[in-house]
Order: sequence, then structure tokens, then C-alpha cells
Amino acid sequence: MERINKKHFEVVIIGAGQAGLATGFYLQKHKINFVIVDASEGVGGSWATRWDSLVLFTPSQFNSLPGYSFRGEKGKYPSRMEIAEYLSEYARKHNLPVYLKRKVRTLHYVYFKYEISTNEEVFSADNVVVATGAQQAPKIPSFGAKLNGKILHLHSSRYLNPSQIPPGKVLVVGAGASGVQIAIDLAKTHEVFLAGNPTVRIPDFVFRYFGRAYWWFIQNFVTVNTPLGRKARPKVLRGGGPLVNVSIEDVVAAGVKQMPRVTDVEGGQPRFEDGSVIAVDSIIWATGFEPDFSWIKMDLPYEQGWPKTDRGILEEHEGLYFVGMLFQFGITSGVIGGVGRDAQYVARHIFRRKERNADLNTGDLARRRTE
Repeated sequence: MERINKKHFEVVIIGAGQAGLATGFYLQKHKINFVIVDASEGVGGSWATRWDSLVLFTPSQFNSLPGYSFRGEKGKYPSRMEIAEYLSEYARKHNLPVYLKRKVRTLHYVYFKYEISTNEEVFSADNVVVATGAQQAPKIPSFGAKLNGKILHLHSSRYLNPSQIPPGKVLVVGAGASGVQIAIDLAKTHEVFLAGNPTVRIPDFVFRYFGRAYWWFIQNFVTVNTPLGRKARPKVLRGGGPLVNVSIEDVVAAGVKQMPRVTDVEGGQPRFEDGSVIAVDSIIWATGFEPDFSWIKMDLPYEQGWPKTDRGILEEHEGLYFVGMLFQFGITSGVIGGVGRDAQYVARHIFRRKERNADLNTGDLARRRTE
């Protein structure tokens, strides 16, 4: 494992996904000394470990980070491995200082510096950018603990492919984009039930014929600065991505049986909103993720579990920033093609803070010389 020789940096970025890499790109442009640390074994590791058949929910032309275009076929929805490989290429192309297999255990503020403790070493920074992404702690309903012990149940983050699921009936809980994709994948080999109310679907023709205009619209008009964005934000923070490139019609065509929401467990089996109960052999929880910032040992203001910031800037703790959170500034903040805007904003703020502190220090020195 490559050692980090320095013990202090101007900036430490926690997370080597799209948010951390984009932030590094802009910090590099400002000639700021920084390092990126990540718990994974490879850049883009969170993508590489998702289920085999996963495809992105946006076409290739909208999946670029700043300074390096994604080279996929226009109109095609990239696979998880294509995204993982692109992020690795991005880090190499820009020679970003990424150090892997570093799981951050705690973040403290000690003696006017941030202290970052990992499984390998402890170092300090003037600024910290938390870029751990939107998929943090798997969210599973509490009633799942009452299921029959013979039922295999796992979160979508641990699902890989149908061969991992034993024969029998499978219930996928959650009819968002992930749940629909997984249900269709499992239907090739299993009898599958899909529980939940489908999320909003973006019709195929929108990206096919109006993709550039649609992307421009959501980038510019679905933000915290617009009434439309402020109305949409609470729903986005609750989770459940729109259906893109898949539909409920595809679910029906695959032979998947639709069910109401699961609300509890009865006799060890899932009970649905309409009171019905079915016996299943396996359950996949496509119920999303919830934020987990318990490792940050500071008092933070929260909003629906997310740090409450002004475009990623935390007024309560100067020098602590966030990039890549859901709806940080706009609806595209948490996706590859949209995170660059937030990364640029935060990097510029860090640069200006550095300049401001340098001016203050220069002023102090000048005063001392005249005394």
C-alpha cells in the first residue's frame, strides 16, 4: 500500500467517487495542495461493486466530469463497469493524488486544524471536503427483523445477479429505478414480485429527442433558487429515483407480479398495504440509502439526515465542506454529469478562503514590522 508521507495538507477530500474527483480537478487548477482518500480498493469502487446488470439512468452524453468527456456512444446508457473505468481514467488523466484502502474512522477539529483518522494513519488539514456520496448506509425497514429466519433477505447494495438467489419466489421491495431493474433481472430465472408504488417515469422520447434541452432545464431550473426546485427538493431527499430507460410495462412484460407497498410482517412473511400476505423465499430490499455522518465528531445542523449547508459550505464550521449530496444545489447535484458545478463552487470558496487568510497574515506581518 502506498504511504502518505505528508502529515498535513491544505485540503483532504474524503471519497474518490465522482464528487471527490471533480473537486480535486478544480483544486488542482487553483494550485491548492490536497489529497483524496477512499476506503475502496479502486477508484470508482462503489460502482464496480453494484449488481452486474446495472446501467446508469442518464445517457452517455450527460455523464462527463469537468475536463474529460465520457467517451460512450451517444444515447446509450452506460454500465456500472464503464462508469467505474471512466472514473479510474479520470484520476489517472489528471494525476489526482488518490490514496485507496483508507477508511476514515473519525473527523475532529483539534487546535485550529481538522484531524482525520483512518485505518492507516492520522493526518490534519486546513480544510476538509466530505464527498462520500448519496449511497451511504443501506436503509431497511425495521419490521424486516421479524421475517422468518429461513427467508434470505439482502439490501440491493449486496445484490449481484440471479445466481446468488436460491430457487423460489423473490420479493423486490421498492419500485424505484433500482428495484425495477433488479426485478426484471431476477425474472429471467425466478418468480418475482415487485412491491411499492412506481416512481415517476421519464419517457424515452425525452432523452432521445429533447435530451439537451431537458438536461439544460433541470440543471438551471430545478435548483434551490427556484420555486420548482424548492418544491421538488424534499421529495428528492426522501429518495426514489425516476424511471429512465425502464418502465412498469417492462416489468409486466418480464412476468413480474406487481404488489402494493409492504407495511409489516405477519407470521414471518411480508404483509402488504391491502392486508394480503404471500410466502416468499427471498427478499431484495431496494429501499435506498440513508445518510450516515456519525463519524464526523462535531455538532452539525441537519435537514432530513443531510448536513444543512449553503451549496456545500457549512457556516458553523469554517473549512468543512460537502460535495455530492442529494440536491446540494440542484436536482443533478448527486449525479456524475451535475456534480462538477458544486465541486467548482466549493473549490473556489476554498481558494478564496486561502487568499483571505494569506492577506490577514500579510497584514499582521506588516503591522509587526512597523511597530
